[in-house]
Amino acid sequence: MVVQEDNPNTGDVQEKTESAPVAEPSKIFTVEILHMIKDAQQQHGLRHGDFQRYRGYCSRRIRRLRKALKYPQGDKRHFKRRDVTIGQLTGKKADERFIHIPLICAERAWAYAMQLKQESNTEPRKRFHLVNKLRRACFYALQLQELCNTEAFDARTKLECEAYVAWMHGSLHFELQLWKTAGEHLKRAQVVYENLGKALPDDEQELYRAKVNEFTPNLRYCAYNISGGASGGKIDEILELRAQGLLENLDVLVSQTKTESSEGLQTIDWRGRKVTVRPEKVRLFLLSAQELDKSLAKTTKQDAKIELIERILMDCKDAIQAVRDEIKQDPKLRSLTTGQTVSGVQYLLAYLSYIRHSRTLQRNLCLVEQAKLNFDDPNQQSQQNVGDGKRVRPQDLARLYEIILQNVTEMQQINGLEDDATYQSEVENLAITFKAFRCYYIALTLIDIKKWKEAVALYERASNYATEALKGKTSPEFQLQEELKKVVAAIDGCKFSAHAYSVLEDDNSEEFGTTTKSQKTTKPLYERLSLYKEDQSLHTKTPNVFKLTPDMEPIPCKPIFFDLAMTYVEFPSLEDKLESPGKKGASITGFVKGFLGWGGGGNK
Repeated sequence: MVVQEDNPNTGDVQEKTESAPVAEPSKIFTVEILHMIKDAQQQHGLRHGDFQRYRGYCSRRIRRLRKALKYPQGDKRHFKRRDVTIGQLTGKKADERFIHIPLICAERAWAYAMQLKQESNTEPRKRFHLVNKLRRACFYALQLQELCNTEAFDARTKLECEAYVAWMHGSLHFELQLWKTAGEHLKRAQVVYENLGKALPDDEQELYRAKVNEFTPNLRYCAYNISGGASGGKIDEILELRAQGLLENLDVLVSQTKTESSEGLQTIDWRGRKVTVRPEKVRLFLLSAQELDKSLAKTTKQDAKIELIERILMDCKDAIQAVRDEIKQDPKLRSLTTGQTVSGVQYLLAYLSYIRHSRTLQRNLCLVEQAKLNFDDPNQQSQQNVGDGKRVRPQDLARLYEIILQNVTEMQQINGLEDDATYQSEVENLAITFKAFRCYYIALTLIDIKKWKEAVALYERASNYATEALKGKTSPEFQLQEELKKVVAAIDGCKFSAHAYSVLEDDNSEEFGTTTKSQKTTKPLYERLSLYKEDQSLHTKTPNVFKLTPDMEPIPCKPIFFDLAMTYVEFPSLEDKLESPGKKGASITGFVKGFLGWGGGGNK
């Protein structure tokens, strides 16, 4: 810049060049959107599915942000809307916290929509309010995207914002049942998160991989609805998702499936009897239960199998409650359940109870298999411990089989199946099978504490149970013959080994006079010279070698002697020593007078 000045010495006008002020480079912000919202969700309610609590947190967070940034929307009496602009994110007073305001606003609207979605199960009119809140969340997400697409933010923030906006729009279109556009938005969000995760360090990729997996159920559901559900493979695929607990709105899905699919479950055929299935919730449960075995076959980890079975058990509990509610509401059904014969509704209830108990038994067997991964059986040398958890003891497995036996007892007591001889025979054989396993592991427990004789007795009992179970009729759902044969083969060697140890222990303690180190004795060394014992007390300062003070012993008493010679001894006469009878009175009187002082002559 050129400036004219007067020279005081010459009076001439001179030109002076001044340099223009250099503009400071604007700040570039990095906002980890996914990390920020996930941390907030986990810490404020969504760990337990409490969307109302998370919505309240978002409201308080926005209030604190506007107060800290001195960017309120009006005063106490009047409201004046003030949206965040690019001016707050550039220049000297740029603050990253301004971008948090539209993000938290979008989260608050989304949380409100999810809360309404939970409440719409009983109040369908709230679905309209739900859609409006999702539209509001998309509005704030677009504001966020408009701000993030400027030069104030780096590439990572722009990608995360793009994925966030696509996910929010996909959620809105999913609720509006616009399957094609919903699938496009969700797929776009999935691709962005997947590529973004690959570009980050390994310790940050796990969160993005988990987010990518969240889109899979909704994408498959959209693909199913786009195809019209014509293929049976698609139906099986969706039902498998329901069995895994990944699809929440299966009720809408099954109502849109083909008519013949639902007609196939109008009746069930179990143990030679057909029963009509009226409650819709029971039909949906039976559809998902049919696909459980396929899902279990595809799963290799025991933890995943246990989780699948527990989800089915929760649905089974709801189905049983639905049948009981139907019985309470219909007086005709209530009168049928009180009769002598087993009615159709009672038989359906018995079938659902059997599914519940059998799946519980299957879950417990998975727990046994999981425990065996960390169990080192001393009788099986080829077994390797492949688990990474705490070491399992034999008594832990025995306790698991005790729980399984209680479960089998409940299966025997199902109402309506008490008179079914075939069923009772199968369950009784199942109980004998688990008794064999329980006795085997109790015997291993006794081996650990060196109770050989008791272990031999339990091995014998386990062998008898296993032999009886192999001869009986087995249940088609639980094939345990191979495991029983392995137990019988293991028992044959273990029993003889325990018996040999018990005989060796008896011989060492009785015939050869040896005792174990745990057996203590108070006898001194000179009394047990013929016995060998590692007595550590002999090396001390007071060894128990010889008892210096002998014990008292009984002896015969001293004889009594009688003096018989006295009878033949003649004693001399003592009459001269005695006084005469005449002097006896005077002498006594004189004695008395002299003693009292008044009878004598000395007083005269």
